[in-house]
Amino acid sequence: MRTGTTILTLDNGYHLWTNTQGTGTIHLLALHGGPGGNHEYWEDTAAQLKKQGLDVQVHMYDQLGSLYSDQPDYADPAVAKKYLTYEYFLDEVEEVRQKLGIDNFYLIGQSWGGLLVQEYAVKYGQHLKGAIISSMVDEIDEYVDHVNHCREVTLPAEEVAFMKECEATGDYDNDRYQKDVQILNEAYVDRKQPSKLYHLGDVAGSAVYNAFQGDNEFVITGKLKDWHFRDQLKKISVPTLLTFGEHETMPLATAKTMAAEIPNSKLVTTPNGGHHHMVDNPDVYYRHLADFIRQVEAGTFNQD
Repeated sequence: MRTGTTILTLDNGYHLWTNTQGTGTIHLLALHGGPGGNHEYWEDTAAQLKKQGLDVQVHMYDQLGSLYSDQPDYADPAVAKKYLTYEYFLDEVEEVRQKLGIDNFYLIGQSWGGLLVQEYAVKYGQHLKGAIISSMVDEIDEYVDHVNHCREVTLPAEEVAFMKECEATGDYDNDRYQKDVQILNEAYVDRKQPSKLYHLGDVAGSAVYNAFQGDNEFVITGKLKDWHFRDQLKKISVPTLLTFGEHETMPLATAKTMAAEIPNSKLVTTPNGGHHHMVDNPDVYYRHLADFIRQVEAGTFNQD
């Protein structure tokens, strides 16, 4: 399969930006977070795996409503109802797989992408060789408890109270509030500063992000507040790697519970890593990923 950028035309008529890097017969499809984020932290994945001695073709794409892909008019209630759903984004993964022509592949998803990996492994698991859930829980209530604790131990009490006041009134654009959010981002999301993921302007797919998450990573007002998947984890039958940063927004306690629930799984953590630990500490992150792929390929995963 050739490398570089391909624009896919979906059956619904929208277009998705995709990009393939690397060589070899092993295929890895990478899902970004947000939702409404983008592919950027996967741009060097093939090169990072090559540094670990592994040849992998890495396929990445911007989901509908994100960066280089089409931006539907979500202000239209009919469009929002049809496309701002878990079901749409899950089935989009499968359509991308089909149109890229890959099968018996590895699927990695960061944050929101890790939610899609869980759902894909249950619904479309017959196409997977292995699944990688990167920094995503199965029970959102445990995430909410954890991020509330994170800001209570990181910010002065008066700043936590101020943030809650802003959230109660919807005053998310308040400069003081956004400065507090940035302090939290640098402690738990992008620990390696200055972040390679920052832009001159805002490139986020805000309509999608706001619909599912809310204003920022530390408050959930959208559809994700009702995310509960624990009763489905035992249906994931493929080898599964859970990878979390040691200092991030997603609680490690929940990751340990997930590792106990998913039948053939293993949990690894990245020292000095926040939510974007593939950027914060890539050497460790990609060593874990390469080891997982090698072991699955050799039939030795979880055999020790």
